[in-house]
Amino acid sequence: MSLRGDLALIGELINANARVLDLGCGSGDLLAYLQAEKNVNGYGLDKDPANIQLCLSKGVNVIEQDLDAGIANFATKNFDMVVMADALQAVKDPRGLLREMLRVGEECVVTFPNFGHWRCRVQLGLAGHMPVSTHLPHNWHNTPNIHLCTTQDFEQLCQEEDLRIIQRRVVNTQYRENWSITLAPNLFASHAFYRLGRPA
Repeated sequence: MSLRGDLALIGELINANARVLDLGCGSGDLLAYLQAEKNVNGYGLDKDPANIQLCLSKGVNVIEQDLDAGIANFATKNFDMVVMADALQAVKDPRGLLREMLRVGEECVVTFPNFGHWRCRVQLGLAGHMPVSTHLPHNWHNTPNIHLCTTQDFEQLCQEEDLRIIQRRVVNTQYRENWSITLAPNLFASHAFYRLGRPA
């Protein structure tokens, strides 16, 4: 079973036989793959009824739930890994949800588009939303609408919350790493993948 590039990268970060909770699981492709290839025991959360039906058709355990309502209905340390792919910028309380992910899971994987990428900076600058040379607001996670987040912003939040960055993958639009991204990830990475652990 093949996966699109971003989900394949997430799949590499998940251990075999793990208990996985996928927040905003969409059509269930990631969990279906992990069940088939890594013997994962997983549950997905999604609020879209169409996605719920797609998950069920693939044999994926799924619960209809809005991430903005939180995940307090899950017990502490109930999962090995909690995944949130490309939803960080859309949820109301990214900081609070990160805390909850690491309450529920031993580790978590968070992915997001890097709004520090040079193309994003140029587009925002041309649209008059932000000077090209500046960084995004320090309180990006506490803004009322979409949360524009850079790799630098996210790592600062992890430091403030004392979250361990176990692994980081920063990639281009084809989900590949290269020397320029390694040299300046905040400027050249189009997408970021973080595997996080609880405070030491």
